[in-house]
Amino acid sequence: MKYTLRQLEVFLAVAHFDNITKAAQSLAMSQSAVSGALRDLEQQFDMQLFDRVGKRLQINELGRALRPRVEALLERAKSLQQEMEQHQAVGELRIGATLTIGNYLAVGLMAQYMAEHPQARLDLQVANTTTITKRLVNFDIDIGLIEGEVQHPELEILPWQNDELVVFCAAGNPLAQKIRMSDTDLLQANWILREQGSGTRQTFDRAMHGLLPELKVTLELEHIEAIKGAVAAGLGLGCLSRIALQEDFAQGRLVPLQVAGRDLNRRLYLMLHRHKYISAGIEHWMQLCRRQ
Repeated sequence: MKYTLRQLEVFLAVAHFDNITKAAQSLAMSQSAVSGALRDLEQQFDMQLFDRVGKRLQINELGRALRPRVEALLERAKSLQQEMEQHQAVGELRIGATLTIGNYLAVGLMAQYMAEHPQARLDLQVANTTTITKRLVNFDIDIGLIEGEVQHPELEILPWQNDELVVFCAAGNPLAQKIRMSDTDLLQANWILREQGSGTRQTFDRAMHGLLPELKVTLELEHIEAIKGAVAAGLGLGCLSRIALQEDFAQGRLVPLQVAGRDLNRRLYLMLHRHKYISAGIEHWMQLCRRQ
């Protein structure tokens, strides 16, 4: 065999960082060793995987074409090594989840997963849909749990479960006494919403078609608790997943509002890279999600 797994690890690290120094640090290797391994790999096959721009390396078309297959091969090798070393099929699993899922659903799933696989290691990264998508495309995570709708040729999007957004206000807001909100009420209100790029904002914007340019969005916040706090303080109306609001509604701190003629239902999705090797850990996680 003309290549080594170490050479492939070097290739992926350089592709990730676009930088020899950072790649060397991530692999605990010297810069010269990384440069040599990459040079040997390219020379053995008379190919070039990167364009050299000053001190920066930019992966080229051939490198991009090989990268998913190299990633899958290394994942298989790591899975085999874990089974041989630990006598178990489940190793480390890197999960990416959007904010609502990460804050209100993922922790419970992780607890169940670890109860079934006590020796497993889990890494949870929480961000908005756009960020989770980028990390999955770049192989920085193994599986994504998202609220937004995504279309990407490298990704497989699998329906998971239904969810519903709810418009809400502070308990002391006069709108709390209103049976149903009209479009006029929506246009007159101030809004505190999630940021662009989030799945929640994507669903809200779609539901408010025809009104969107005239809505008064006074605050855009990334964090769910910050939005709930701003609404509770009387700064305006919010719109979040019912999953994130159940406790607040039960305590009477926030009040759900009925909105006429606006579809605030959505799907939650599991997301995988099409070229990702489906390890035992990923398969077990997906089975657990489906049981939910």
